[in-house]
Amino acid sequence: MDSSLFFSGKTKLGILGGGQLGKMLLECTRRWDIYTKILDPDPQAPCRISCNEFVQGSLLDYDTVMQFGLDCDVITIEIEHVNTEALQALQEMGKIVHPNPKSLALIQDKGLQKAFYKSLNLPTSDFALYENKAEILSAIHTGLIKFPFVQKSRKAGYDGKGVAVIKSDNDIALLMDTPSVIEDMVSLSNELAVIAVRNASGEIRCFDAVSMDFHPDANLLDLLLYPAPISNIMQQEAAQIAERLIEKLNICGLLAVEFLVDQQQQLWINEVAPRPHNSGHQTIESAQSSQYEQHLRGILNLPLGSTQLISPSAMANLLGEESFQGPVHYEGLTECLSKEGVYVHLYGKKTTKPFRKMGHVTVTHSSLDEAKKIAQWVKQTIKVKSLS
Repeated sequence: MDSSLFFSGKTKLGILGGGQLGKMLLECTRRWDIYTKILDPDPQAPCRISCNEFVQGSLLDYDTVMQFGLDCDVITIEIEHVNTEALQALQEMGKIVHPNPKSLALIQDKGLQKAFYKSLNLPTSDFALYENKAEILSAIHTGLIKFPFVQKSRKAGYDGKGVAVIKSDNDIALLMDTPSVIEDMVSLSNELAVIAVRNASGEIRCFDAVSMDFHPDANLLDLLLYPAPISNIMQQEAAQIAERLIEKLNICGLLAVEFLVDQQQQLWINEVAPRPHNSGHQTIESAQSSQYEQHLRGILNLPLGSTQLISPSAMANLLGEESFQGPVHYEGLTECLSKEGVYVHLYGKKTTKPFRKMGHVTVTHSSLDEAKKIAQWVKQTIKVKSLS
């Protein structure tokens, strides 16, 4: 396909998912005048006002996804939980689908993900697969599973959901009754992420690694530093793993690779996401080309942009306050907007609930330490509450 046709409105880009990632992706499509069509189950999805066409419907229903994609030239995603069988059929009809449906189906299953890493001799913590809670309890009783360990739902986990940390018998009630991956708990030093991008011509680039702190209750990304304050050797190792994965998975567009770093400074692959990612929001202000622009370049087989750092930055998620649910009300925005280098992104979600991602704030500064301090002040200043 002649990629230049996208800039004249003669071809259509379909995006499965209309949340905040799609909303930020649409900022790039509007800048380049690319015609877009969005599918999302929520009639009030953040993407609804920025796309050319909006369709309300299930991302998991075969017929809905098929019908949505019939008049699209290229189809991509902003969330993994979509019907891959329909995407495979659309690809066989000649539609360009990124990420490729077979790799997306593998990534959707955390058990298959782990086995894939092992097949490539890539570093990932030891694991075993179980069908249900009864099997897990039996394995604990016989000593096959030892405390502490992490349980991950093989499918449908997202934004901290589908993960249980089991440190002792006292946490047994947290076990989920679902097909699961049971992993040894890594003696954690910190967590990193690297976002790679690839186009169909085989060009690959990586953004610098970021370091990530997570909310202790919600298991959501709380504060991010870019670039991660790590050694050049670890930066290179993480990038090499990300490059190998995006090539072996034959993915065009983005692949975010999350790593655990143990006390001995060993990298372990945690999981991947073949789409724009929470660990890349700060690239909008801090890199020559944002992750969203790079995703478009990758899926449309355009030359990849520069991933060169413009400025160190810190990024904080704006999460709904624990005690509030209902129509959203933001406190502290004015104070933050008065400070230089503070960029506020609100996702357009009309209602808040505890720990819901409602926006993010990126802070740029010539000093990473200063950016972190300001971001921590922002987190204390902006409160996401409800009018009710």
